[in-house]
Amino acid sequence: MIHRGIEYSVTQTTAGIWKWRFQIGDRVFAGKTEAKLDLLAIRRVQLRIDRELKKLGQDRGGRRDAD
Repeated sequence: MIHRGIEYSVTQTTAGIWKWRFQIGDRVFAGKTEAKLDLLAIRRVQLRIDRELKKLGQDRGGRRDAD
């Protein structure tokens, strides 16, 4: 799946536990989240991507914000 130009994956490991992974540049982000619904797990990963892009000062398309 792709969110804001970042490819990511979300995989269910056990009931209610989801493993996720994405990469921005050379940094790889991975972890687990607990959610009953797949859409909730996906949304949580998308929000994490948004936070990491914001930390880097990038907007939606992966471009640097203009000051």
